[in-house]
Amino acid sequence: MEGVSTKKVFLSLIISLVASLLFASNAYSATADAEIKALLQTVGSSGCVFIRNGSEHSATEAENHLRLKYRNGKRYATSAEKFIEQLASKSSWTGSVYQIRCPGVGTVPSGQWLTERLQEQRLEADSDELSAPAATSNASSGPSR
Repeated sequence: MEGVSTKKVFLSLIISLVASLLFASNAYSATADAEIKALLQTVGSSGCVFIRNGSEHSATEAENHLRLKYRNGKRYATSAEKFIEQLASKSSWTGSVYQIRCPGVGTVPSGQWLTERLQEQRLEADSDELSAPAATSNASSGPSR
């Protein structure tokens, strides 16, 4: 009888482990997807000129192009960093590096620009998380004297 219960416990542990791994990968995937979509919105609202294969494109055109690449190559974008590295930094046809020219900044490789925007997004998200509990606790503690 002990052998049967040991097998059941072992099987339960394996099922729990697999379920938690699946949940964790879905949560990570959702985070990556949210970060990438935020990057795409940042591209579209940047007002910068995107240079792809020698041709200049508006920020909106660049967002649409990168959104298409993300939709078609999502399997390569397991993180925001992978999205930048695999899909948003160069042409998959010619290998030419994408460039971004922003007013007052000059021209930089898109990978550099996107990585900087990603870091800013994450800092802002961390800042929002840190300030949210403090704002809630201060509001619930009543007026200060």
